[in-house]
Amino acid sequence: MQDPILKREIRNCIDVLRKGGTILYPTDTVWGIGCDATNAKAVQKVFKIKKRMESKSLIVLLDRKERLSGYISSIPAIALDLLDSVDTPLTIIYPNAQNLAKNIIASDGTIAIRLTRFEFCYKLIRMFGKPIVSTSANISGQSAPLIFKRISEEIVSQVDYVVKIGHEEIRKTKPSTIIKLKSNDEFEIIRA
Repeated sequence: MQDPILKREIRNCIDVLRKGGTILYPTDTVWGIGCDATNAKAVQKVFKIKKRMESKSLIVLLDRKERLSGYISSIPAIALDLLDSVDTPLTIIYPNAQNLAKNIIASDGTIAIRLTRFEFCYKLIRMFGKPIVSTSANISGQSAPLIFKRISEEIVSQVDYVVKIGHEEIRKTKPSTIIKLKSNDEFEIIRA
């Protein structure tokens, strides 16, 4: 990792994540609130910051598909085909989640995971060694912020760490496409 500012921000985030804290960070889609996806107390903090009911699930970010098997007991072949065929942010809802905080797994045992290619997130997850939560940096029901200055002070003041890069960049993408896997190698598009 060459960029000293990027390296510093990733180190700072890892320190906060290891202590069960929350971060406000740029993602491959919109600005997000994140935490260690294996820490139930940290996940609870994210729900509280967003004023979101725990019955609504959150998305988890991973750095590469080889790590999916650590968090999903059986990866359907269609999922790998979908991952190999897209070049835009894609969140897949997988059955049979495992090794994640219980309050991040939906009541039906599913989990929404997006593999990120965005440099900051990719390197953060790779160095942290665990998946992180990625949910838009807004109060539940409000619009997702495409630029840092649109994030409400209420959100900024409640997270434990705010990443200090990318504040002037406008996120040119929308929230990810979400696909839910079904039986028999079929899937349903939840959000296009």
